[in-house]
Amino acid sequence: MKTPFHLDGKRILVTGASSGIGRQVAISVTEMGGTVLITGRDKVRLEHTYAALRGDGHQQLLADLLHGPDRTALIDALPGLDGIVHSAGIVQVFPIKFVHQALLSETMDINYKAPALLTAEITKKKKLNKRASIVFISSIASQAPWKGGSSYGASKAALEAFSRVLALEFQQQGIRANCISPAMVKTAMYDTAESVASKEKMTEYMERYPLGVGHPDDVANAAIFLLSEASRWITGINMVLDGGFLINDQQ
Repeated sequence: MKTPFHLDGKRILVTGASSGIGRQVAISVTEMGGTVLITGRDKVRLEHTYAALRGDGHQQLLADLLHGPDRTALIDALPGLDGIVHSAGIVQVFPIKFVHQALLSETMDINYKAPALLTAEITKKKKLNKRASIVFISSIASQAPWKGGSSYGASKAALEAFSRVLALEFQQQGIRANCISPAMVKTAMYDTAESVASKEKMTEYMERYPLGVGHPDDVANAAIFLLSEASRWITGINMVLDGGFLINDQQ
């Protein structure tokens, strides 16, 4: 059955596709009929993602998005795009008194500067088709602060501001830009937190999620919606995916 959620005939670039949310987004796009161009910095893990894709015509492009020549080579290899999902990012936890210039630079470079520069150069080289959809993976950290999360939250807040301006500047071409802000998702980062924190702490934290923590496919499903024609009337928003965390946290 044909639905507006299908991505038939659409070409989607997915960054950070070698693991976690980015990997699942890439797989889900192909399951919905789209063709993907996946990129990441880890060759072996990127190949594992590529092997899991459905259908034909996909590409894998190894690149460090902060390295100018890599970024240029990636953009030159791109066909006209119908969508982008910016999934690459890092989380670093430091109390404010331990924040230093190198930490801020690394966090902002990867979480904000890389997707911002990539998007700017893609638009400059006119690699976006009309009515394309751009999705940025942000985080509820931009609006729900946690101890040690100042640099991470700031980088995601910057990304959300960039997305809204992008939506304004390209609306006449029908190009949309939106953010998805997940709470805790069961990726490698979750596994690390679980191994570091005590069982009691994790249990206490989990109780703040009425619907439980998320899974990568929960985020991928939201990305599919924003990439598809089902969301053709949506731009400049930030979609929160938190299993009830924020509303429960206000009680």
